[in-house]
Parts: sequence; C-alpha cells; structure tokens
Amino acid sequence: MFNFIFSSIISQMSHEYDTVAPPNAKRMKTDAQLELKKTLYVVLEGCSLETAKVGGEYVILSSDKHANFLRKQKKDPADYRPDILHQCLLNLLDSPLNREGKLRVFFRTSKNVLVDVSPQCRIPRTFDRFCGLMVQLLHKLSIRAAETSQKLMSVVKNPVSNHLPVGSRKMLMSYNVPELTLANKLVSPDTDEPLVVVIGGIARGKIVVDYTDSETKISSYPLSAALTCAKVTSGLEEIWGII
Repeated sequence: MFNFIFSSIISQMSHEYDTVAPPNAKRMKTDAQLELKKTLYVVLEGCSLETAKVGGEYVILSSDKHANFLRKQKKDPADYRPDILHQCLLNLLDSPLNREGKLRVFFRTSKNVLVDVSPQCRIPRTFDRFCGLMVQLLHKLSIRAAETSQKLMSVVKNPVSNHLPVGSRKMLMSYNVPELTLANKLVSPDTDEPLVVVIGGIARGKIVVDYTDSETKISSYPLSAALTCAKVTSGLEEIWGII
C-alpha cells in the first residue's frame, strides 16, 4: 500500500511539472555534458530531514505540522525545518547556472545521510509533495525518473569530499568572519577551476565541517540559507557570463 501511494504521487508530479519548452529555448545540459571547468559545487549541510510514523503513515517531521508529536518525543520543534532544504533546492535547480550545466548539488542531513541531486531533478513546488518525495528517497535510497529510470536523487556514501573535485577551493559560507567578499568576486573570471561552496541548511546555529579551506561571508547581514544559495548562483552567473 505504501509503495502504491508514493508511486501515484510521483506519477502525478511528473504530469504536473512536465512542460513544453518554448521555441528556440535553451535546453538544460545533460549529466554527460557536465565538465569540471567553471562548475559550482554546492553542499547543503545539516539539513533537517527525518522520517517518523505519525498517524499511521510515514512523514517528514516538520515544526509546523508535528510540534506536539516532537514535544512528546522530547525534541525541539524548532530544529525540524525541512522547508529550508525545499527552498534551497528550488533556488539552486531553477537557476540559469544549473540550466547551463555548471552546477552540482549535494545535501547532507542532520542524521549524516548524504544525497546527490541530479541537475535534471525537478523539485515539486508545493511543500507537501516535496515531503512525500523525501520520504520515498529516505526509504528507497533513490528517486528515479518515471520514463527513463534516470536517478534524480540518490543516497551516496560519505564522506562528501570523495564526490568533490580534487584540489578545488572549498569555502564555508559564514556570517562570523570579518572579511566580506561579494558573490560576484568569489572566483576570478580568468580561472577555470571549480568552486565548492558549503551552506548550512539550518535555521540557527553554526555548521562545522572538516573539508573546507576557508570561511567566507557575502553580505553584511545574516542571510537565510535559501537567499545565500540565490546570491551565490547569481554571483557565479555574473562572473561566467551566464544569462
């Protein structure tokens, strides 16, 4: 029954979001066309994505919908914000940078589950549909396209550094550093080297990782994770001339 329900959800989503491209529209480049040169790797760390059986069905725990359940489990509802991951993925995968084939996205949950997101993945616009998709991902370890069986999301082995280009610059986005670097100055226009940016997919606190080279802030004000994603991709699009 569980598999039938989620198969129906995925089928409905594929019909809802399949659109016909306008004439002369640029097509999104495929995975085979991705190159290491001038590519942004984004790693979303500490994302809240935890399943539990509530009311007879498996759900993604959320502070808005499951506050009472979380309190009974002696957990702080404020720590359960899967909407942050949803907003980040929408910003990243909708970006011209991604459509140009110059973006790779990974996210790691607070439970240390690492997920590789295909550039071809189309994130559901509504939060409920997104949560349904994430339940299937965590239970089946992958999401495949209905027609081609291509993996759109898949759980991969840690550490994340094994999936990042060797020798690339790796910077953690943080507000707690003195120096400010504008998003359109993160890399030199003359360099072809890939860039890795780590962003905390959390509502509060600080992300601590052991694979970055430096910490960088791109605004004089604290930014949400989703806005950080948007500013970083926009900055790289400006540097690399992607419109």
